[in-house]
Amino acid sequence: MCTILRKVLSQEGYNVETFTRPDQAIAWLEHSPAEIVISDLKMPQLSGMDVLRAVRRVSPETSVILMTAYGTIESAIEAMREGAYDYITKPFKLDELMLIVERAAERTKLREENEALTRTLARPFEPTELVGDSPPMRELRAIIAKVAPTDAAILLRGESGTGKELVARAIHRNSRRAEAPFVAINCASIPETLLESELFGYEKGAFTGADRPKMGLVEVANGGTLFLDEIGDLPVPLQAKVLRMLQEQEVQRVGGLRPIKVNVRLIAATNRDLETAIQQRTFRQDLYYRLNVISIELPPLRERAEDIPLLVEHFCAKAARKLRRTVPRFAPDALEALKRYPFPGNVRELENLIERLLILCERDEIQCEDLPEDIRTLNRSRRPGLSATSAPITTLDYRKAREDFERAYLQHLLEATGGNVSEAARLSGLSRRHLYEKFERLDIRVPHRGESSIES
Repeated sequence: MCTILRKVLSQEGYNVETFTRPDQAIAWLEHSPAEIVISDLKMPQLSGMDVLRAVRRVSPETSVILMTAYGTIESAIEAMREGAYDYITKPFKLDELMLIVERAAERTKLREENEALTRTLARPFEPTELVGDSPPMRELRAIIAKVAPTDAAILLRGESGTGKELVARAIHRNSRRAEAPFVAINCASIPETLLESELFGYEKGAFTGADRPKMGLVEVANGGTLFLDEIGDLPVPLQAKVLRMLQEQEVQRVGGLRPIKVNVRLIAATNRDLETAIQQRTFRQDLYYRLNVISIELPPLRERAEDIPLLVEHFCAKAARKLRRTVPRFAPDALEALKRYPFPGNVRELENLIERLLILCERDEIQCEDLPEDIRTLNRSRRPGLSATSAPITTLDYRKAREDFERAYLQHLLEATGGNVSEAARLSGLSRRHLYEKFERLDIRVPHRGESSIES
């Protein structure tokens, strides 16, 4: 019976483990929970009812199907009272059992979807980057309203800290997939050796330590939205597998032989120049075209400075709730100073600044003197990277001006963190690897801890 059921269920796409001794099955279930358990009722050593009680103890959500050649109304009632999902009497047709198994699997899927929806609704939605009424923000909202109802792949582009994940969540919540999971993964934050198994999952025995199968994040997002942040840092070998996922709507676990069908909408984000990466052969051109069905450029904060007062008000209220203090006011000259500052770290930098001010300043009104020195002393005619002796900004082409600004920002960041690259990565929102790539490209020397000067 075990051999037959294993063959039939495996052909239907189920991962099956079989045991002819109930004590071995219970021992396995204690460290490898199953979605469905099929057990005979009359067995040596332990009965099917003993198995049912053991399963309910170690994994209450598992559906247990009992079968027996000694079916009676009393045993059926007892099994259902103890929590069995269903009950089948031998001899039975395989189609009859398969129908029960399919219903049990569907119940598990619905329960997981409901749990995911409950977690999503319980998590407060913070529309941080969507705060503002500037023309760029109105345009961004209009684009979200147009693309959200579709299933088209979306590529979000923009500098670090502009709120790409927040926009991805807004798209998901306004889509037909809103009740399904939203799964986000940062491709730069997970080591390359682990990223494939995180994305696609693995089968038992695929590698040392894989003592049970694991569902990948793509499978978790099935029916919903998968958000791949820092897609430009995705290793080239994995790019081919993501492309196949998009084209075939299927994935294959590490160590697996069977493709698994999935239905996910992909939203990717990057602050890197993918066109240059294609030329350097670090990003696949075919994947780029597949991702770039709809491209949305997120505006940096310096291009919508008129939104800063609204953002300051929003962040003040948020930080005050967190710190359990009253919401302070901002003096007009302090707001003007913030509006003049270019915020290279964008909205994330502004949020961190507001929280720091609320921690350090206990007054009901934050004055300009409470702001960091580099913000206080900045005037409209000067920007980091363009000193008084530098060429006027109008004589620089865009790429050179951006490079000068980026170099000055990174040097200032290293000075502020004392050369601590981990802290610099946290403040900037970039990965350590991405920072080191920028240091090398811009010929910036990372100082030893304790050095005060930055040379380039």
